[in-house]
Amino acid sequence: MPTVTHGSYGALLFHPNWKAKRKEILIRDQHRCVHCKSDKELQVHHRQYHFIVNEQRFRLPWDYPDKLLMTLCESCHSRGHNKYKVPTVNV
Repeated sequence: MPTVTHGSYGALLFHPNWKAKRKEILIRDQHRCVHCKSDKELQVHHRQYHFIVNEQRFRLPWDYPDKLLMTLCESCHSRGHNKYKVPTVNV
């Protein structure tokens, strides 16, 4: 299992497990941004990040419950990250 630091997080988004999870969320959200309903440049957003304290690592991106993931277009995703900090929860 890969060790996850926040700096290596982006590389894991190319992992087959993330690609499968992303596909599930896109299907659930009908391949549309949940905010503006666009079907262009879709991304899957984590509503929070989990830091596993006893293992000193972040949860793998595909190991989050579906309710913490949502489909956003690139524009809404970027705007959201500029407006809000995604919380990190110690678990």
